[in-house]
Amino acid sequence: MSLAFLHAHDCAEPHTDAVWGVAWTSTDNVISISADGGIKQFNSASGQLSSTLPSHTLALVSLDVDPSASHALYNSLEGLTSLLDLKTGKIVGKHESYVRSGSAPLEPAWSVSLNPKGGTYASTGGSGSVAIHSADPTSFGELRTTLASGRNKFGMFVKHSPDGNKIAMSSESGQIYIFDIASEKLLSTYTSHAMAVRSLAWSPDSQLLLSASEDKRLTLHDVRGGGKPGSGGGGAVATLIGHSSWVLSTDISPDGRLAVSGSADKTIKVWDLSSRTAVSTIQDTGEVWSVSWRPIPPQHGIAGAFVSGGEDGVVRWWRSAGAA
Repeated sequence: MSLAFLHAHDCAEPHTDAVWGVAWTSTDNVISISADGGIKQFNSASGQLSSTLPSHTLALVSLDVDPSASHALYNSLEGLTSLLDLKTGKIVGKHESYVRSGSAPLEPAWSVSLNPKGGTYASTGGSGSVAIHSADPTSFGELRTTLASGRNKFGMFVKHSPDGNKIAMSSESGQIYIFDIASEKLLSTYTSHAMAVRSLAWSPDSQLLLSASEDKRLTLHDVRGGGKPGSGGGGAVATLIGHSSWVLSTDISPDGRLAVSGSADKTIKVWDLSSRTAVSTIQDTGEVWSVSWRPIPPQHGIAGAFVSGGEDGVVRWWRSAGAA
């Protein structure tokens, strides 16, 4: 099987440096963050700029948006975490994670993720642990608990499962850790990659986790068994091979059938997860640092659409042939 994805349009006002994060929201807008320190919101139908904030002095490196598209959470290079109200366009929370408070260990955030159930967000960074913070504007950034991986390896990426029950964290050395939020316990550790894992994506039913690594591979994991022998899940079930350089970003479609990946080889690939094969390859102009599927499920028989951002600062929309 092969699929054709067509270039729909570019954003009207590109960033002046690389786009390091994009998120297609449930309100059909796209949020982007960049190495230029800027965060922008675009209308997906036209690519026109809806809103922008004054640029941060340093690059923005991590982005997440809640399921209702009411708030965006983003993090800067030095660890300034901000909560943006997408309805008012105002920042309603800021946390300087690089500032030591009391006896708490210093842990500047690198990657951040909002709990889809609300109330908290997760961060990871230098220690390789996951910190859970308050996402309430009145107490934003206050540390609630820490989930320890047991390894002092830099945390590259953190992401809540869609059901809000688990958190996945990846490290610079290739390990992936799955934590149970309610019990605050480490459920499983996967050693599927030999190099840093740059991106993670959950399936919509929270049963599968896709990882993208500097070892040029993507790996699909079944997390249902928690990684315990004989439990019916909890391990790598497929490896997706085809990129010729680091895989920098990935996402899974809202119907769970397809995945998309962006790479330093300047291509975007779409994968059929049931057949474990690439069904489309798109040549881009530079390294592709972020990809995000449209969260609204497509019509039956249509593969849907996604957005990408990368080295040239341009946010691009792609749609499958036959999609509106």
